[in-house]
Amino acid sequence: MLAAMPDSAPSPLSAGGPALRDGGDACPGTLRLHRADDGALARVRVPGGVLSADRAEALLAAAGRFGDGELHLTSRGNVQLRGLGAECGGGLAELLAGAGLLPSAAHERARNIVASPLAGLDGSPALGERLAELDALVCASAAAASLSGRFLFALDDGRGDVDALGADVTLIADGDAFLLRIGPGDEVFRIPAAEGPRAALRAAEAFLRAARDSGAWRVKDLPDPVRSELVRAVGATAGPAEHRPRPRTAKAPEPGTHGPGGTVETTPGPGYVPEATPGSTDALPDAHRHANPHGPAHTAAPDNPPPDPPASAAALAVDVPLGRLTPDQWRLLTATARRYGGELRLTPWRGIVVPGPFTGAEAADALGALAAAGLITSPDSPWTGVGACIGRPGCAKSLADVRAEAGAALGPAGRLPVYWSGCERRCGHPHGEWIDVVATPDGHRISYVRGERRDPPATVRDDPAALAAAVAAARARAL
Repeated sequence: MLAAMPDSAPSPLSAGGPALRDGGDACPGTLRLHRADDGALARVRVPGGVLSADRAEALLAAAGRFGDGELHLTSRGNVQLRGLGAECGGGLAELLAGAGLLPSAAHERARNIVASPLAGLDGSPALGERLAELDALVCASAAAASLSGRFLFALDDGRGDVDALGADVTLIADGDAFLLRIGPGDEVFRIPAAEGPRAALRAAEAFLRAARDSGAWRVKDLPDPVRSELVRAVGATAGPAEHRPRPRTAKAPEPGTHGPGGTVETTPGPGYVPEATPGSTDALPDAHRHANPHGPAHTAAPDNPPPDPPASAAALAVDVPLGRLTPDQWRLLTATARRYGGELRLTPWRGIVVPGPFTGAEAADALGALAAAGLITSPDSPWTGVGACIGRPGCAKSLADVRAEAGAALGPAGRLPVYWSGCERRCGHPHGEWIDVVATPDGHRISYVRGERRDPPATVRDDPAALAAAVAAARARAL
């Protein structure tokens, strides 16, 4: 039976200190739900973000049968269903279990695994087998069932994209080996690739033993001496230690096509739909102007034809405005996956990679259709890098409709991502380097975040034009 959960605990970022186990694990799942003003919320873990077309259809069926029909992507490549009724009970669990999305009830909130979305598609190492092995090992471990819903594994293909997310246990592909990182430290341990998933699980189980006295949810929350001892103990059973600083910025796949050699073509073909003009909300439907960035189709100007498509593509990447997908958008993505590579890869940046292969014409047509549906197919879109929590009216704690405010403040794509939060909890905020915009009783507070550090904030009163200008200036700042 699904149970309603208490409200989630504050983000450690906003609390100013470590998050400790002074209460139950409040992270939602599919068997225990989170209460919200728009109904109950379920979070479905999708290890590595990898979804077969059949499982994607099952998620859409669950959203339509039990919730409001929409699917929301999270900062860990998972899916949230909102607007769930109290009567959904075991029906949701039964549907998800039947689709293979709930392999272990005891571990459903512990299956937090992010993976490089383009792994194996652009000349980088494939991670699929190791991902499946790690997920199976986690589900088979009695100890791992005690991992918090906040604990995070990462599988990085060597490019550093998910290594930058600050996972608790990270495996980084490096030739015929993995580099094992524990928490945010700069020390890694070289281990044979075949031993990587088991080494990651052992590290997580070692964390649980180390956290018994401190009550920490994550590696970074351990007292410094305990964290140092954990790294030493894990290293004693692993390979040689190396110094490899964790990347500061997590770089998402750029919207567009990706080839075997890593080439990106970002302009779609004949079906191209222009993005919204910076500062406007032309890409939003009239009924949800600002708040819901799913817009009407436009036709490309005849005197500005798109360039020739690439010769071929191994994958397409799109971003999802504010991580919110309508049923029609999800159906189109699923149909595209079924026609080509058979799967979708949800990214930790609220985007989706569709593996191919595609011919150049197929890639252009697919991108055109996805753009027409309101998805982001170019890094020049004003929506690129813009994120927000659910805000009002879905969350009682929010001080503002931050999704509407994010739409109203759209401008040229900035160097840094920006995330709008309706309160100090900052639910779903990104990691690495980003611009933090938080609603306050007096307006908004804007600050530059680099990992666990942040610059002194600037406060903008209730002036939409001044707020948009301040956000644009913050996003454009140089290194």
